[in-house]
Order: sequence, then C-alpha cells, then structure tokens
Amino acid sequence: MWLLKRRAFATLALHDRALMGEYNCSLLSNGEGSAQGNQHRQDQTALYTQLVISIALGLGAFLTFCTLRPRWTALYAARKRQKNAASKLPALPDTFFGWIPVLYKITEEQVLASAGLDAYVFLSFFQMATKFLAVTFFFALVIILPVNVQYTNYRFPPGIVPQTLHYSPNPERLLSLRSIPAPEDVDMIAEGDKETYPSSLLWMYVVFTYLFTSLAMYLLVITTQKIIKIRQEYLGSQTTVTDRTIRLSGIPSELRDEDKIKETVESLEIGKVESVLLCRNWKELDDMMAQRLVFLRKLEEAWTVHLGYSRTQSTQASRARAQSRAAAREDAPLLHDGGDDEENHAVSYGHERPKTRIWYGFLGLQSRRVDAIDYFEERLRRLDEQIKTIRKKDFKPTPLAFVTLDSVAACQMAVQATMDPRPMQLLANPAPAPSDVIWQNTYLTRSSRVTRAWSVTFIILILTVFWTALLVPIAGLVSLKSICSVWPQLAFSLDSNPISQSLVATGLPTALISLLTVLVPFLYYWLSTQQGMLSQGEVEMSLISKNFFFTFFNLFVLFTIFGTASISYAKFSDTLAGASRDASEIARKLATSLQDLDYFYINLIILQALGLFPFRLLEFGSVALYPIGLIGAKTPRDYAELVQPPVFSYGFYLPQTLLIFVICMVYSVLQSSWLILFFGLVYFLIGGFIYKYQLLYAMDYRQHSTGQAWLIICNCVVIGLIVFEVAMAGLLALRTAFYRSILIIPLLAGTVWFSVFFRRTFDPLMRFIALRSLHSEAPFGDVSPGESRYERETDRGRAVDEDDETGLRYVNPNLVIPLEEIWLAKPPANGSGHINGPRGEVV
Repeated sequence: MWLLKRRAFATLALHDRALMGEYNCSLLSNGEGSAQGNQHRQDQTALYTQLVISIALGLGAFLTFCTLRPRWTALYAARKRQKNAASKLPALPDTFFGWIPVLYKITEEQVLASAGLDAYVFLSFFQMATKFLAVTFFFALVIILPVNVQYTNYRFPPGIVPQTLHYSPNPERLLSLRSIPAPEDVDMIAEGDKETYPSSLLWMYVVFTYLFTSLAMYLLVITTQKIIKIRQEYLGSQTTVTDRTIRLSGIPSELRDEDKIKETVESLEIGKVESVLLCRNWKELDDMMAQRLVFLRKLEEAWTVHLGYSRTQSTQASRARAQSRAAAREDAPLLHDGGDDEENHAVSYGHERPKTRIWYGFLGLQSRRVDAIDYFEERLRRLDEQIKTIRKKDFKPTPLAFVTLDSVAACQMAVQATMDPRPMQLLANPAPAPSDVIWQNTYLTRSSRVTRAWSVTFIILILTVFWTALLVPIAGLVSLKSICSVWPQLAFSLDSNPISQSLVATGLPTALISLLTVLVPFLYYWLSTQQGMLSQGEVEMSLISKNFFFTFFNLFVLFTIFGTASISYAKFSDTLAGASRDASEIARKLATSLQDLDYFYINLIILQALGLFPFRLLEFGSVALYPIGLIGAKTPRDYAELVQPPVFSYGFYLPQTLLIFVICMVYSVLQSSWLILFFGLVYFLIGGFIYKYQLLYAMDYRQHSTGQAWLIICNCVVIGLIVFEVAMAGLLALRTAFYRSILIIPLLAGTVWFSVFFRRTFDPLMRFIALRSLHSEAPFGDVSPGESRYERETDRGRAVDEDDETGLRYVNPNLVIPLEEIWLAKPPANGSGHINGPRGEVV
C-alpha cells in the first residue's frame, strides 16, 4: 500500500515540477514526510533485490558446476590428474553433492603436504577471518543491535520504519501543489530525523573498538605463531638445492669469476661451496631463442595449413614425447631432409603450399611472396646454427651470482649475516628456485632496476589519480541527489520506482566495483613484470601489494570519502581541498560517509559472496574464453596450450579478500554491523571452501614465496585496524563526544606500536629458517611434502639437467635446453583429425 501511495505522490509531484519548468533536487525521496523513513524502505528494497539477484546467479553457477564437474575432469580436476602430490588426496565422488563432505574433511596436514606453504597460508587467513567475524557477529547481534534498537531509530529486521516516523498521507494534500515541501522544509525534516544518543551510550563505541582491536591482534599473533611453527618444521626438513643456495648481489668487478667467488665465500668459514653460477649478459642468446620460438610457431602454422587439418589426437602426450626426443638428442638437426619420422615430418597432403610475404631492399620497401614452409625452415636452420655458436661464447659477467653451499645451515648463516663491510656489496639473500628465476632480468644493471621501479611507481601514482576521477561518478550513483545534479529526469524517474532505484543506485555501482577488481589486476601484473624483479615470487608479492593498494585506497577510502558527495567534479575538488587542509576533515568525512554507505557495502559483500564466488568455482572465465581460443587455434601446439588448466595467482584473489575483511572490521561497531558481519562471515566460509577446492584439485600454480605472503596479510590487517580506529574517533567527534574520541588516540598509538613490535618479532622467522629448526626427518609422517618444493624445482629440471641428488642446478635454460622440434599432427587413417576438448572428451 505504501508503495502505491508513494508512486501516486511521485507522479503528481513530477507533473507539478514539469508545470513549474524545473526539477528541485531537494524534493527527492521526501514524498512521505520523512526522508529517513523513505531511506529505510530504499535500503530494504536494495537489500532484497541484491539478495535475489545474487542467490539466483550463485545457485545457478553452483548447480551447473555440480553437473559438469564429473564430466569435465580435464578442467575441474586438472591438478589432481597432473600433479603427483595431488594424487595422495582422496578422490572426490562423482555424485552431485558427494564431493562436498570429502573436501571438507581434508586436514591442514594434507593441504600442506599436497599444496605447499603458500596455499596453507592463504587458507589460514580465511580461517582467521572466520573466527574474528564469528566472535564480532555474536557481540553485534547480542549487544550492539539491541542497544541500537532501544535507543536509536534503528529497527530490526531491516527496512521496518520506526513508529515515530510513520506518516499518514492526506489524499487532499496529495492533490495540492502545496503538498510539495519547500527546500527549507526539507532541511527541517532532515534535521528532525537526526538520531540522538544518550551520553553514556557512546561508551559502547569506545569499549567495542578496544575489544575488537584486541581480538584482531590476538588472532594475528596466534595464527602467525602457528604458521611460523609449521614453516620452520616444513622448511627445516628440506635439503634441496634451493634451500642450500644464496643469491649473491653487488659483486665487485675484481671478484666476478666463479673461482674467486668460491674462495671468498669459503674464506668466511661458514661452509663449503658446491657450485657457483655467475650470471652473465645472455641478452643476445635470449633474444635469439625468443625469435626462434616465433619462427617455430609460424612454421607449424604453415605446415598445418598445408596438411589441411589442425587437430591432433593428443595434447599433453605429444608435448611430452617431443620434449623427450629433443632431450635425447640435443645436437640432432631440427629439420630433416627425409626419413621415417612421419610423426614430425609429413609429406604433401594435396593442399597448396602456403605463401608468405617478405620485405627487402632499401628501407624494406620491396616485397615478394615466397613459399612459407621453405622460408621458415631456412630461418630456423640459420638460427639453430647461430644459437649453437653463441652458446659457446664467453658472455660478460654481471654483479649477480647463485652460490650453492654444502648445507642448509651454512646457507642460513650466510643470508642472516653481513658478508662485506662495504655498503651495497656482497649482499646475500635466499635464492628462488631455479625454475622461478626470471633469467632475462638477471643481467639488468642496478641503475636499470631502480629506474624501472621508480617509473612503475610514477605510473601507479598517475593511475591512482585516474581511478579517483573514474570513481567519482560511480560513487555519485549511490545518491539520487548526485544523479539529479547531472540528469534530473532520471533521478525523479528512479525516485518513483524503488526497484529501478535499487538496481541503479546499488546494483550498478557494486557491479562496476566488482568489475574493476577483476580487470585492474591484469594491468598491475603487467607493471610488476616490468620492474626487473629476479623471480616470479617477487612479482607475485609485488602484485599483491599493488592490487591491495588499489582496492583499499581507491575502492574503499576514496570511494567512502566521496561516496555521498555530488557527482559534480567541482564539489569533488572542494571536498578534496578541504580534506588536504585539515587532516581531521578526513576522519569526519570518513565517519559521515561510512554511515551513509553501510547498505552499499552490505550489497557489495552479498554480490561477492553469494553471486560471484560460485562463478569462480565454475571457472567461468576459462569456460567462456575456450570457444574464443578454439577459433584462433590452428596448430597442435595451440590446442595443447588451449586445454591447459587455469593458473591460480594469489595476487589476483588475495587483495579483494583483504578488502572485504577490512570493510567488516571498520563496520563492526556501527548500526548495521550485524548485517555486514553476517554476510562477511558467509563470504569467508564460502570463499575458504571454494579456494580449498581450486588449490587442491582444479587450478595449477607455482609456489614462489614459501608463505611470505602472510607478512603482507598482517600489514594489511593492521592498516585496516588503523582506519577502523580513525573512523570511530571521527564518528564520536561527530556526535560531540570529544572526550571519548580522544580515548581512541591511545589505542591508535598502541596499534602502531603493535605493528612495529610484530614486524621486529615475527618477520625474521617468516623470512629465514632458524638454525635449531634444521633437522633431517620430515614432520608430516607418511605424507611426503616433496611436490611442494622438490617437484616444483624439478618440473623443468628433468629436461634440462639430471642430477642424482637434486635433479636440478642453477643455469639459464637457454644455455642447455635442447632446441625444440616442431609439433605436427599425424594424419589419421580416415583423414579426419580430432583433439581433446576442455572436458577431456573427444570432439
């Protein structure tokens, strides 16, 4: 009934405004006599609309996954089929829901042994967040919510308008032009709707701010101690080449020789040196190998076109056979004049040989078409000869080396000590795994790395300004008055339709924010790869930091501060200028906006938890992109790459999860805390379960950091605590509780002290291995943790260098790897080819 009355009033009001020839934005959402009562109903409509949409999307994706999981095992059980350590995990039943209890019963020890420290740390954060949110939700439901219901206008369940705000419309007033309140009347109504708290009630904010901050610190400490214990036992039992190798940088020119480096390190009497790899300027060789791969793929494409088919019967098997043949005969010529090897070299298949255009002459202005197969074969032959010659060349040494010692204890003593009295020379750090090294960056100069790092930082600052300008109109969608300042017709139209208003003011901004969190990390990943870092692990850690800065600063802090401001850039500039002149203005603006945007963040968490998480389980991106990739695939190599399992990157998923946790912390004491904490708890329960499945069974990934992402997680949680305390101080100041606001300052100082104490106490144990932790027995019983470190190291090493002890040594693969042969499909007897699809079946 109230909805029909509101629509009738809105229609009459809209007609009257058209007669007056103007749209007064102050008249929005006041047709029932109370702006606050109308806002309650708008929040209720937006919440229920978001719930319906998210549950429909998520339930559909989940049921689709349960249907496709036993059929598309090549996609949804890729890691279980390909990784040896994953084979120790229990097999999931093919029933519709039978896999859920089996996955739930997998223990932490099995996760650690199968997926390694990085996955263990990642899932440990979900467990810690679940504990925090469960406790805070209990207090919010038992104490904070009843207090707000008793002493404020807040009502439970959400959307119920307080009795003091009920309004009985007068039909005669609706038909009168006077029924439209004047702007000054609107201000009086809004002023009258302000909530007033008893003075003593504001102590609740102070008490729970201290309580929840202490709880977060306690959980951080006990979880960190647990991770350190597991990490020390786990890494202390390893004796692989990676655990015994240091990365020695800043080598002076007089020591840039393998023998001199060995003598220098052994003279320190910390242990014997087994081997030394002095990095050299291999740029010429690396460029030739990259160029060779380009011509190799073009030759495969030309042969595929000539043979008249593009599909092969096997993918992974054909790659394995090709690599094994190449490893057996490194010096064998790539191209044959003839022979019986029909699998790699096919005769004419009745199709015209393809042509390619080459450019030559002055400035490459002349061109002619030549036989593509002959041309690319000749280019490959010349490149092969040049590569074999260059591999014997003496390259210029660089100030970087990988030194392998005889024991893990010697390695740990080297990385935890200062080796040279001169600054910036002979700096020892733990070495990444050989397969983790980015060899193209090992010969970059220090000045080049510094220049790249500062350039990327400058680009990120420019992007931050761009994201800020982009988020202003998105934040303006939250408020009808912001929309009215730009498009008044749309604002009044939405004002008369609650469902449309909830879709535009809540659904659209949350969808755009979620889209940004998916797309922007790809840009930051590319920027991270351009910084010249020496390992993929460093790139991954840098990506986590960059993406968290984007999500936290741009999508939360700035969005919250300017979320209730007008979409006008002029008003945005005034708000920004006021905040820059007075730091307290930021706290006050943050506190004000937090109260107005509570339902926006509730809807954002609902969309992420109930709507988008099941799509990650479904791996919707890989499924959607497969037909596109299938269209462009031509050669057997293309099809083999097409069916590779998706790669899990912590830098893409962890920052968004951290943002949700920070939002829950900041809102943990406010009026709508019970709703945000409840859906936050649902988010982490669902997310932990989905990521557990992907890390153990579905997605492929390389472990880089041995759990060091936990340090970034802890720093981000501390930043969230500081924002939480600043927001609560600003909120108390807004309610003129200045003395209580001042009481938050000691807590803020204590949080900063805790951050310093935490870093000094726990950081060394997360970066290094204690000498007392070194032992020879594995701490995991019968479950071997070999895949987590050893198999990762030997993944490429078995094709590069065989060693009875480790299976790998530090060497640039381009120096020793056999020259790869072309992949050609063998023509079937019936003349038709086929390939395995993403589901594992033949199509």
